[in-house]
Amino acid sequence: MFDLVAQSIFSGLLAGAYYALIALGLALVFGTMRIINMAHGELVLLAGYIAYTAESRFGLDPVAALPLAVAIVSLTSVIVYLLLTRIKTDREINSLILTFGIAIILTNGILMAWSADIRSTSSSWYLDAVIIGDTLFAMNSEILFGIVGVLVIGAIWWWLSKSWYGRALRAVASNRDAAKLMGIDPRMTEILSFALAGLLAAIAGIALYTGKVIEPSLGHALTVKAFIITVLAGLGSVPGVLVGAILIAVAESLTATLWSSALQGLVAMVLFLVVLLVMPSGLFGRAKRRG
Repeated sequence: MFDLVAQSIFSGLLAGAYYALIALGLALVFGTMRIINMAHGELVLLAGYIAYTAESRFGLDPVAALPLAVAIVSLTSVIVYLLLTRIKTDREINSLILTFGIAIILTNGILMAWSADIRSTSSSWYLDAVIIGDTLFAMNSEILFGIVGVLVIGAIWWWLSKSWYGRALRAVASNRDAAKLMGIDPRMTEILSFALAGLLAAIAGIALYTGKVIEPSLGHALTVKAFIITVLAGLGSVPGVLVGAILIAVAESLTATLWSSALQGLVAMVLFLVVLLVMPSGLFGRAKRRG
């Protein structure tokens, strides 16, 4: 039993880094514009299918498709932003409707281009097992993208804290009008956040394709998972995204091992609700000041 629990926790830690990659792009957009991009999961899925095409038609390693995936997904993400800027009234609800419509369009576009068949990598290296200490097992893809996920999140955290553009993004997220007074162009900052969200979605999509399976209907579930992690973490907290993702992933993994895989979603949602009841601002979010 101890070995099973240890394996579940280890698998959850690796899955958490992958979940965090998916959620961080949504968190950046949500933090900057207070808009939930309902098409974010479909952008992740699009990158996965680009990797599939590169591997199946051109014989390339899925990771070699990353530059093309970044270009296409980031461009698509910026187009979503340009469409959102057309909304002038009731921005919150209308942005939800618009991005949900874009998600449906992307899902059907993927369905027409690649059919409804389930796809996964055919590269044996990504699927080969790694044995650690004779008790812990993982696929090469899980190890690789678990490390990549932590490194990327660390790089984004440093960029937001130390670089001028990162601080500008945080300023716009905090107070758009005050940021204008400091000489920051909010429009360019918002475009940057959507482009960066596309880059993160591209990395997450390739991680998804190499370690799991993809299908056109998966995008909505990815968006919901990313939103749960974003709210659980607390607005504006990059480390919180990683911690929240790991909590969700470990809870799901332990549930599948000790009870039933059918209860994974339920346990993750219960954990989410309990944390919000105790800490309404999320794990690392700042409580709003009351004047």
